[in-house]
Amino acid sequence: MADTPPKRTRSPRVSKTAPETVPPAPTQPKAAAKAAVKTAPAAKTAAPKAQARGTSPQPAPKAAPVKAAPAKATAGKSATAKAAPAPKAPAKTAAAPRPKVVRATPIAPPVPGAPHLKAHKNLTREPLAPVPVAGVTAEKAKAAPGAARGAGKPAKAAAAPAVAAKAPRRKAAPLPPSVVMPAAAALDAPKPPPFMPAPAPKAEVPKTEASAAEAPKAAAKPVAKDTAKDGSNGEVRLPDPVEMTLAMNRIAEQAQRLVADFVARQAQTPADGTAAADPMSIAAPFSSLPANLSNLDPFNLGGAFMEMTARLMADPNRLIEAQLGLWQDYLALWQRTAQRLMGEEAEPVISPAKEDKRFKDKSWEESAVFDFIKQSYLLTAKYVQTAVRGVEGLEGKTAKKVDFFTRQFVDALSPSNFPLTNPEVLRVTLETGGDNLLKGLENLLSDLERGRGQLAISMTDYAAFEVGRNIAVTPGKVVFQNELMQLIQYAPLTETVHKTPLLIIPPWINKFYILDLKPANSLIRWLTEQGHTVFVISWVNPNEKLAAKDFEDYMVEGPLAALDAIKDATGEEGVNAIGYCIGGTLLSGTLAYMAAKKDARIKSAMYLVTLTDFTDVGELSVFIDEEQLGALESRMKSRGYLDGQSMATTFNMLRSNDLIWSFVVNNYLLGKDPFPFDLLYWNSDSTRMPPAMHSFYLRNMYQKNLLVRPGGITLKGVPIDLRTIKTPTFMLSTREDHIAPWKSTYAATQLYGGPVKFVLAASGHIAGVVNPPAANKYSHFLNDALPASPDDWLAGTTQVPGSWWPVYADWLKQYAGPQVPARTPGDGKLKPIEDAPGSYVKVRVVE
Repeated sequence: MADTPPKRTRSPRVSKTAPETVPPAPTQPKAAAKAAVKTAPAAKTAAPKAQARGTSPQPAPKAAPVKAAPAKATAGKSATAKAAPAPKAPAKTAAAPRPKVVRATPIAPPVPGAPHLKAHKNLTREPLAPVPVAGVTAEKAKAAPGAARGAGKPAKAAAAPAVAAKAPRRKAAPLPPSVVMPAAAALDAPKPPPFMPAPAPKAEVPKTEASAAEAPKAAAKPVAKDTAKDGSNGEVRLPDPVEMTLAMNRIAEQAQRLVADFVARQAQTPADGTAAADPMSIAAPFSSLPANLSNLDPFNLGGAFMEMTARLMADPNRLIEAQLGLWQDYLALWQRTAQRLMGEEAEPVISPAKEDKRFKDKSWEESAVFDFIKQSYLLTAKYVQTAVRGVEGLEGKTAKKVDFFTRQFVDALSPSNFPLTNPEVLRVTLETGGDNLLKGLENLLSDLERGRGQLAISMTDYAAFEVGRNIAVTPGKVVFQNELMQLIQYAPLTETVHKTPLLIIPPWINKFYILDLKPANSLIRWLTEQGHTVFVISWVNPNEKLAAKDFEDYMVEGPLAALDAIKDATGEEGVNAIGYCIGGTLLSGTLAYMAAKKDARIKSAMYLVTLTDFTDVGELSVFIDEEQLGALESRMKSRGYLDGQSMATTFNMLRSNDLIWSFVVNNYLLGKDPFPFDLLYWNSDSTRMPPAMHSFYLRNMYQKNLLVRPGGITLKGVPIDLRTIKTPTFMLSTREDHIAPWKSTYAATQLYGGPVKFVLAASGHIAGVVNPPAANKYSHFLNDALPASPDDWLAGTTQVPGSWWPVYADWLKQYAGPQVPARTPGDGKLKPIEDAPGSYVKVRVVE
């Protein structure tokens, strides 16, 4: 058999500075040679891998035999990827085959778009850069391949510079954006593009030779934890694995406790052995599901939105016009955004309201992308709310409900509420290495644990306040108590006082100390400083034992019992009275009852943001319909009270952006602890309600508006008629009140039979009331005339800067009586029970 001339093959191109030679393989019979050709791709694959590792090629394991008929079995073995020795030829072979030499050739730098990439399908690594070595010039490196080519011997002849034995170093890839550049490189970092949230300014670090020498090393290492420990320098910090592990362990423990508590609650049953009280319990039998389906729609929204949708679809022209308007607004937004991206100035298409705090971070304005996200959201929100608002044919209450809950939906979808569309959250996440999200998860679990399975969002640092220690600290004594209230008499702050005491009746849906937060803004202390003997009712935080207490009981055991106790404490029968919010509603009913009984012990009445005519109660009306009241009464009956968290959530929904979502972002996304704020501490200190009282109040006042009807309600057997009240009256309402709208409260000026003075203060339900003169904030409006229309009254008012408190103090003097020696709690028949603020007020719903 004639010998086949050896074929020269080239190994894949690997490096132009470190070529290697491969030992020659002996020639093989034709069948074996064909098999070797078929396995050549394997050799091409193995060679680059060995070259990349910087080691000499080693004989590879034998490949699987390839059958090649009609060749003999001895010739069926293929050549290996490393040109392993072929099996010996049969004895009849005339002469030994000539050695086959495989030479490595240098490669040129890859040319973009060249077809060489297709020729080497198995090459996944990028071309290797030459390695600089001391004493080896570029010319010497280029000459090395030629020497190897002429050597004619295997690897031993090409043993060459030491650099050839080392692994070629890849060109350093650019650092990912999540790693902090070293000091020397950070100074030359380009300014972030306008669509990224700008980091906090960095402190300049002088560039030195040492720092420049260390730069390559620092670039390859993770950033040390303390380089941006507090995020103040704006650098991106990699998360510390130890801290992350500890945080995840804490989170796991909290989650485990929550699950255990949930399971325990599900397993609890009442004493009578019936099923668990929770109607939507996962353990509820399937047969009871139809009766519980109403709990899937606790606000009775389904019918309202179905009616709105049907009427909206019946007027397609209106819907098309709204859609075209949205399209035009978006077209304008795209144009403005394009102008900004090209560096031009552009006026916004839409801007948030002045009081909207969601977009206060500068990146919402400075970044073109986040500005686009903000305006896009505002345009869509405007479109959705406009589309559902003013749908023709909708009944008034249904329209209010649709509008209110649409706003809740729109507020929840604000881009500020999501980490990927909130520039401040993104920036803090980069600065802290994600620690803010871990801390936020811990805060979330803590709030769930504090709420015993319900999300009780923390609004302030609760550990920063304590009733009686740093809030509600005006000195006084509890001088009387019963099942529903404690009566507090405050110590005098003047040597003489007015003869007629002053009784304050606060709401029982909140704690009284809103009027005594701290000395600087305490109305109670301020009135005491004006020379009044001040008494305050502190309502109990009721449990299921007081479930049968109703509105009538609150009148008898509240203001009427207080009048008797004040007489025992001071010897005075007459008092001046202040009723706040629902406490004012109780005061008006009490005065009508006393008028029927010819009882004139209350010399003057002052109503703070009080509703008596419930024709228009604002947005609270969306929670008042038969379906919702029925569901609420069922829940109260099963528990024995209305949970305080339910009432708190209802009022928070009236200002969801300020009282819900702002804390979601702060606590859970930014991972911050809430700021200590006494007003928000009070707002979170909610109370329970007895079912009988709460049901009476909601149905007879809010749903049926019976208080303003003569004889509409009966208290202790007496029909109530507000027109019989002849007591001098001072009424204060606030312009931005969302709980007791001022135009609705103004209606009472036309009901009372005695002299009435009406004052309108700026701000809202709380801030407008708690406005001490020293703060020099807001203003109030005065008009002695009382026309039937509130708008006519407002048109004739005079605006006066500052607090309304001095106006009331001047008005009260005419009913306060002469000066008498100051009275100390305990001087009369009633002896002190305990120090103010008492124990009733310290009972919290969520501990």
